[in-house]
Amino acid sequence: MTTSPTLPKSRQQLILAVLMLCSLLIWLDNTVLSTALETLADPVRGLDAGPAELQWATGSYTLAFATLMFTAGALGDRFGHRTVLATGLVVFAGSSVWAAYAGDAGQLIAARAAMGVGSALIMPANMAILMWTFTGPARATAIAISSTSAGVGMAVGPVLAGLLLDHFWWGSVFLVNVPVVALALAGIAMLVPNFRSPVPRPMDPAGMLLSISGLAALAYGLIRAGQVTAWSRTEVWAPIAVGLVLLAAFVLVELRIKMPSFDPRLLAQRAFGGGNAALGLLLFAIAAVTFYNAFYLQGARGLSPMEAGLAGLPTALGAILGAPLGARLVRRWSLRPVAVPALTVAALTMGAYALLGLHTPLLRIEILLLVQGLSIGMVLGPVTAALIGFLPLERAGAGSAVTNTVRQTGSVIGLAVGGTIMSIVYRRAIEPSLSDVPGPVQDRARVSAEQARHAATAIHRPALARAADDAFVHAMHVGAVWIMLIALCGAAVLVIALRPAGRPTGPVPERDRDQEAVAP
Repeated sequence: MTTSPTLPKSRQQLILAVLMLCSLLIWLDNTVLSTALETLADPVRGLDAGPAELQWATGSYTLAFATLMFTAGALGDRFGHRTVLATGLVVFAGSSVWAAYAGDAGQLIAARAAMGVGSALIMPANMAILMWTFTGPARATAIAISSTSAGVGMAVGPVLAGLLLDHFWWGSVFLVNVPVVALALAGIAMLVPNFRSPVPRPMDPAGMLLSISGLAALAYGLIRAGQVTAWSRTEVWAPIAVGLVLLAAFVLVELRIKMPSFDPRLLAQRAFGGGNAALGLLLFAIAAVTFYNAFYLQGARGLSPMEAGLAGLPTALGAILGAPLGARLVRRWSLRPVAVPALTVAALTMGAYALLGLHTPLLRIEILLLVQGLSIGMVLGPVTAALIGFLPLERAGAGSAVTNTVRQTGSVIGLAVGGTIMSIVYRRAIEPSLSDVPGPVQDRARVSAEQARHAATAIHRPALARAADDAFVHAMHVGAVWIMLIALCGAAVLVIALRPAGRPTGPVPERDRDQEAVAP
């Protein structure tokens, strides 16, 4: 199909439900893993994974997700978005089974990367099908409704993971993906047309290779920085430098291609480029603070996986309410006065982690998480709808992949930087407490608070466990301040990106009503 058909409203609604299920799968998996991190670090119940391995277990997924999405978008435009979406679901289900039965952290990292490949095929096709299915004001509404799947995934994922971890082995959290995939595939086969672009574009192997290698090198250098004592070491600065050079080369290559899979020219537009940059910085902050929160609730506070999952429900509830509320406010006041204050509040809630301690009342934490989820939902839904509204329909797959690639790149770097700050500050904070501890135990205690607690139990040194908790909380406080500053930079970028343009001097072209609803 080369033109957007007019489908019956009932079928449109069913297609939206299927697309939300596919999106739910991705968010469900992300939140399930965050709940399982503490268990995976356990040498008895998990894989005895260290902080760097846990960063890579999350980061390898996001890395593959970020770097393959623009290629997946081009594949959808060329071969049909339904075909690419179904393929992605099959890849995701198969790699989920691999992750469930991984024998060590290395296998889990590889399986998570394969899951990222599946997600990269799913997300751009998902958004492209939504754009082809809906037109006019209904499209903006459908995007806002679809974004609530993030909140549902955030709500269901931690609770489901907690239930499984309390009764089964850690791999069960990945097997839950399989029945969801089966249901989604059935819906796709019965309901979704195979939309595709009328202008097929060539593949971009050079761009794919440069983007993957560049982001991988940059992430490796940043994560490695948290494992060594000095950043001046070659193994830290060299990968970072190489990664930046490769990413610069990637942009140059894409600019020279007549029909690039990832079009950097789109980012040169103030509203589109600035909006994407703001979302990238927000996703940076969300990834980092989520990584901290998993270890804070289960490790430092001692909550069970189920209790931690239930404690995270206010964030999900806030996100579910925030997306439609933000869309409604945007229709009344426009995007800028809604999204900028919401992003600022989100940043401040992340900085408020610096006020949390080992004995902070749980009610305060729940209120903080509710406000955080609400403000994030009010940013992600409306801003995403506005950005997608700028894209021509024939570039739906590749254009939406630009937005998703920037967001996932923010998550990759957020995990790397956030985890590195935590590791460096924790190691410095725990050091004074290790002077009278045996050498092998010192080495384990320096790795992470989880390792320190297990070592303290083995040698009957409760003081070491308390010192590890205090060191972790201090590291979280320092990291939270940096995360807040990054998110505030996103709010500043959004202020500039959504600055009202001057009055046009010539005739004003007619705009689609769905763009008017989200125009700044």
